[in-house]
Amino acid sequence: MTTDNVTPQAAAAPVAAGKYRWVVVALLFVAMVINYVDRQMIGFLKPDYLQPEFGWSERDYADIVFWFQASYAVAYLLFGRIIDKIGAKWGFAAAFTIWTVAHIAHAGARTLTHFFLVRMLLGIGEGGAFPGGIKAVADWFPKKERAFATGIFNAGTNIGAIVTPLVVPFIVVDLAMGWRASFVIIGVATLLWLPAWLMLYSHPRKNKNVTPQELAWIESDPPDTVTKVSWAKVLRQKETWAYAIGKFLIDPIWWFFLFWLPDFLGKNYGLDIKTFGPPIIAIYLISDVGSIGGGYISSFFLKRGMSLHAARKTAMLLCALCALPVIFAAEASNMWVAVLIIGLATAAHQGFSANLYTLPSDVFPRSAVGTVVGIGGMLGGIGGMLFAKYVGEVLETIGSYTPIFIVAGSVYLIALLVVHLLSPRYEPAKVE
Repeated sequence: MTTDNVTPQAAAAPVAAGKYRWVVVALLFVAMVINYVDRQMIGFLKPDYLQPEFGWSERDYADIVFWFQASYAVAYLLFGRIIDKIGAKWGFAAAFTIWTVAHIAHAGARTLTHFFLVRMLLGIGEGGAFPGGIKAVADWFPKKERAFATGIFNAGTNIGAIVTPLVVPFIVVDLAMGWRASFVIIGVATLLWLPAWLMLYSHPRKNKNVTPQELAWIESDPPDTVTKVSWAKVLRQKETWAYAIGKFLIDPIWWFFLFWLPDFLGKNYGLDIKTFGPPIIAIYLISDVGSIGGGYISSFFLKRGMSLHAARKTAMLLCALCALPVIFAAEASNMWVAVLIIGLATAAHQGFSANLYTLPSDVFPRSAVGTVVGIGGMLGGIGGMLFAKYVGEVLETIGSYTPIFIVAGSVYLIALLVVHLLSPRYEPAKVE
């Protein structure tokens, strides 16, 4: 095996005959669109509807985010292990069902405690999305294509964030159906994804739409020699903690943008539910470029002969540098200057994430991927819980977003340093 984990045969493999693996990516992409519409709606409705109706303080809202992320962290860890055992098909289907039911249940919330409960149930379901998605990509793609495939399905998160300011005002304001109806209508409509997933997805060896040539391409990496990995072995690997600490550092920043961006635009530039749309759409369109481009960059470097660890880390370094200017976002006097700076940072986050997400499948056997992703997701959720408390306290006491953006701009370089120190050569984890 070469030090970059790609055999010469795999590196020289021709373009595969057959494209069904991209159908899998399309299904995952749509699921992540739905996931992020469901996740983001509360932040979008907070300034004009939920906070005035329920009288939430900034700390109350931070607590709602905190409890969502607490359940998300636990569920991410558990789903990672469950999906390793039962597979992506049924694991992802179960997660989708739980989070959709929780999303619809928001319509019945009447108190702060109710919102804690429905957000916790949403977190339980959504905690299975990325472990399922990463597991599916590991099953369906060779290492040379995984960052790109991950970037594509991860781009669905940005599209979800774009769809929200288009659909929610239409239901709530234009149709005058209210915020409760928006949860029910969107939740019921998105249930259509579930039968499509169950009908179209299966393991590549069991899928009749996969040609022999495409299957050979999917399986062109050296076969795993490990079929079962214990928790203890996974937890002892430095590579596990390279991934998990990286997630702990960067995930809270994405959560911050998702849950507080409408509030930031409202407080700094006087926007409301009818005018949030254009700047938020612009930010997440830019994010999509980062999501797909970040994955493409490392794949491009690999095709040009760069080693796997150098390709991934160079791509992450470029993304980390692009995140730095967001330190100044809160001081921008012009809204569109702030939008461009934040858009660059969210694009950088998505590109960084697309490469970080591939670390488990790059260095661990397939049987351990879901577990490692679950551990990283749990730490990312814990980081998000702590950062939510920090944001709530800063806004309640100082009333300025500047300290928050300073943290947001600096953590990516720290995360890359951690990854490099714990996995300097990006070598296969020794779990045998």
